Amino acid sequence: METPLYTNLQRKIIIITLLVSLAPLIILGATIYDQFARMYKEKIEEQMEYRASAQAEAVDLFLKERTAILCAMADTHTFRDMIHGKYLARIFEVMNARAGAFVDLGVISNSGQHLAYVGPYDLKGLNYYQHPWFDDVMSKGVYVSNVYMGYRKSPHFIIAVRRQEGLNSWILRATIDPDIFGDIVRSAQVGKTGDAYIVDRKGAYQTCPRFDGEILSRSHLNTRLFGTGTTVIEEKDVEGEETLYAGTWLKGGKWLLIISQEAREEMTGLLATRNVVIGIVACGLLAIILTTVFTTRLAVRRLRDSDQKMNELNAQLIQSDKMAALGKMAAGVAHEINNPLAVIIQLTGWMEDLLYEEEFQKSNNYKEYKQAIRDIEDHVERARKVVHNMLGYARKMEPRIEDVDINSTLKQTIDLLKNHAITNNIEIRTELSDDLPIIAGDQSQLQQVFLNLITNAIDAIGSEGLIEVTSREVDSFINVDITDNGPGIPEDKQKKVFDPFFTTKETGKGTGLGLWVSYDIIAKMGGRISIKSEVGKGTTFTVAVPAVTPEKK
Repeated sequence: METPLYTNLQRKIIIITLLVSLAPLIILGATIYDQFARMYKEKIEEQMEYRASAQAEAVDLFLKERTAILCAMADTHTFRDMIHGKYLARIFEVMNARAGAFVDLGVISNSGQHLAYVGPYDLKGLNYYQHPWFDDVMSKGVYVSNVYMGYRKSPHFIIAVRRQEGLNSWILRATIDPDIFGDIVRSAQVGKTGDAYIVDRKGAYQTCPRFDGEILSRSHLNTRLFGTGTTVIEEKDVEGEETLYAGTWLKGGKWLLIISQEAREEMTGLLATRNVVIGIVACGLLAIILTTVFTTRLAVRRLRDSDQKMNELNAQLIQSDKMAALGKMAAGVAHEINNPLAVIIQLTGWMEDLLYEEEFQKSNNYKEYKQAIRDIEDHVERARKVVHNMLGYARKMEPRIEDVDINSTLKQTIDLLKNHAITNNIEIRTELSDDLPIIAGDQSQLQQVFLNLITNAIDAIGSEGLIEVTSREVDSFINVDITDNGPGIPEDKQKKVFDPFFTTKETGKGTGLGLWVSYDIIAKMGGRISIKSEVGKGTTFTVAVPAVTPEKK
């Protein structure tokens, strides 16, 4: 709901912007009206440029459609089928029924031999190995030729595609009807003096012009005057008549579509420019009003959203203070636990020294005593790691370097979460590489990272799902992938998942610190965590841990 403050601000911005914008537009309109003759000529050039560009798109679309049909026929039919005359004739009928404008169709081997042909000419059995277009097709895969005479001794151009079947490659070639293609090009000509045609880079006509010249003859135009995009130039003939030419390059710069018009024919409608100017000014006024209203509303809306985000940030800061207090409390608890642990380990050492005395070594329970002491030491070490982990939340701590078996750490973590997963009907599958090396790292912190990621996967699925855990060695890293088939994370949120206090869980169900802490732990180890997710399909977190060889002890 908009507050009166935002509504008044929006109204003031709109009024001031319109006052500042409309005055220059009215002055501009008066200037354009005084100079409408010159502007009218520019308008003619713009119209020709638009027509040339639009017609170039139409011609390009015509060629692309025929090329696509030819590629589809080559991709969906085998060489063995295509070399049969009846089968090829049926394909030819389908192509003309779908698109038309095909004169003939032929299959050519990789040695240039014309193996099958459908059309009005006797071309079967001819060899095209020495023809320039043959090498272009074999190297490029798809080729549209310039107009040439060829074996049939008449101007035409072809579209050819190469298909690879195993070790064998072959060409499917079709000739485009020059009359239909020429009619498409000439449809852009307007008026009594208008013309439309195509020339190649040397200026040779590829379609027949309306007035002078024929296909493959040279035009008088200098094609180097036409740059990229659509270019409009003006030339005078020997009688002093001005002619406008608009040109657009086709086929990646091999063909130039030309639309020409005598300037005097278009200048008869000069007075109509007055109405055009009025229309332009009116449209400008409308555009400014609509744009001003839209942009102002957008800016005010963003300002309101910024205020809302600021309030959310304040709430996050409050939560951060709470977490800091919790960290201090965790540090105190850890300190109190460390003292009895130190006493236990000291007494355990004393007990272990006693075992070396002769009277204890003769005891029947000597091995049991020794194993019990080792169990006590193992559990004390485990408790120390838990304390170390708690201190990690309270303050920044460097990793403890020890020998770590990644697969063993993963198995221990999965064992901790197995009951939680079974309760929610979630299956955890593992595919762990057997040849992973033992690395130097902090097992407790790595276990914390894996615990966070697998717990997040279980929470994301909710119930009835699958989690896959894989490990493998890639270059100098050990990669661990944790994949779930949950709902996935939208792309706009994936970049924020490692930010502190950001969470995709419902309010009250997550602090937004788990992934942040995990990212920080792996970064201190010299590794990285990445995410790949797709909405509706699931999420994969990849943990890359450096495969650092432990020092010899």
